[in-house]
Amino acid sequence: MPKKKPQKKGKYDKRNILNDLTGKEWLLLTKSIWISEKCADDKFAFQHPAPFLINDIKKLVRFFTKENMTVLDPFCGSGTTLVASAQENRKGIGIDLSRKYCQMSRKRLQDIKLKKNQQIICGDSLKKISQIKGKIDYCVTSPPYHNILRHNGGGLRDTKDKDVRNGARFGVEYYSNNKLDLGNQVEYKDFLSLLKLAMAEVYKKLREKKHCSIIISDFTVNKKETNASGDVIRLMQDIGFGFDGSVVLVQDNKPLYPFGYPYAYKMNHHHQYILNFRKNES
Repeated sequence: MPKKKPQKKGKYDKRNILNDLTGKEWLLLTKSIWISEKCADDKFAFQHPAPFLINDIKKLVRFFTKENMTVLDPFCGSGTTLVASAQENRKGIGIDLSRKYCQMSRKRLQDIKLKKNQQIICGDSLKKISQIKGKIDYCVTSPPYHNILRHNGGGLRDTKDKDVRNGARFGVEYYSNNKLDLGNQVEYKDFLSLLKLAMAEVYKKLREKKHCSIIISDFTVNKKETNASGDVIRLMQDIGFGFDGSVVLVQDNKPLYPFGYPYAYKMNHHHQYILNFRKNES
């Protein structure tokens, strides 16, 4: 017998043109703080150096689209957006420069039997977005954070304590050696410029009044704390997007690193920002 869908909580308003949520479901997702939620299917994604979690993306997909709409991730990495879109009965399109991660996404979808209506495009988003047939209904992505994976202190730390990581780092891994990769930009301003070009292509492909979400954390540039989220908001507004506010995505299960100890205060980032934007009418 076919699996029954869980009953919705609350009442659906037929005037709702944004999503398929009831009023109660809508209200719960407007909180400005979300707690990141793990699930068993996340495990595969940890082969990627900077994965995000399926349930976090599913919430966004449910809120900003209706069933059968098209979701784009121009930096799709391990394919989490495609998994979330498939599970929510949306068509997902993922683009990535890395052939390795494109293959990873395909295998991930195949392993959990979710290949239907999901498209993986290997190449440069600056070229590939414009080649997508038709318009998209929503974009959600987490771009590479400048060149932080190439720092000498990059990689994972070996540890016996799950909460505090104090061992030597090992296995430094970055996205690719491609000079067009956002993660390979030497200068922070070049990272922002390239991201702006890519998101301008997203803007052209997005339907009027539809939304785009960028998941990003603040990070250090040349060992100085940088308000990257604020810079991304400004570049998106320059493109023409309206800013609809940010959600703090709390990742309290992350371990602590002794950055700066015992000489200086250095922050452990245990949250990301989900920056939400809307395409204004032409």
